[in-house]
Amino acid sequence: MSPAAKDTSLTDAATKLRMGIVRTARRLRQEAATEATGLTPTSTAALATIERHGPLTPSELAKLERVRRPTVTRTLGCLEREGLLERTPDPADGRSSLVSVNGAGRERLRRLRGRKNAYLARRMRDMPAADVEALERAAGILERMLEDERG
Repeated sequence: MSPAAKDTSLTDAATKLRMGIVRTARRLRQEAATEATGLTPTSTAALATIERHGPLTPSELAKLERVRRPTVTRTLGCLEREGLLERTPDPADGRSSLVSVNGAGRERLRRLRGRKNAYLARRMRDMPAADVEALERAAGILERMLEDERG
């Protein structure tokens, strides 16, 4: 296969993969939204990032989420109004604070993840075992792709 043909083939495969990921992510957000969460997808993503990497300063969260600091400020305000975060002074910088997920935030994430997992499990229930195994392999590959990007 020529380099140009290989590039076209990879681009076609990437397009199919992107569309599958985007449509699945949209459907998972819709499934989670059936529960009155009071959270936007952006707020939910930020809450999950804080849970995974926290406690964090707002600037650290902005960097991890790849958004500007004012966006994080608004998002944190929403999460605080929902009672899902704890804010403590940053011992390294008295002008800043650290945010972490509290019990209510962990519970909200648990419920949202549970709804999404249940949706996928229902969709996978009647699939052939080989397809389920292929999806498990694909999940691992996608995780490695993301880890390579972070590294």
